Amino acid sequence: MKKKIPKFTSEDEERNFWATADSTEYVDWKKAGRVVLPNLKPSLKTISLRLPEFMIEELKLLANKRDIPYQSLLKMFLSERIEQELKSET
Repeated sequence: MKKKIPKFTSEDEERNFWATADSTEYVDWKKAGRVVLPNLKPSLKTISLRLPEFMIEELKLLANKRDIPYQSLLKMFLSERIEQELKSET
């Protein structure tokens, strides 16, 4: 018998609970199903990144050829490289 999940008064309270609780004591993950949330947008965090001007100009040229904003192209490049690096670790 699994433990009953408590009622929470806020997301912060729930977040704090799950940060320390063992979810296997509350949820039978063998019975869990995969859920697709197509309208869920990822959380974004703004950062400052100092790049040489020539690099930004070259990025803008490449982005213009693809008809996308250069910030989007930079995110694509970062995403591809991160995935590549993670795969090479295994």
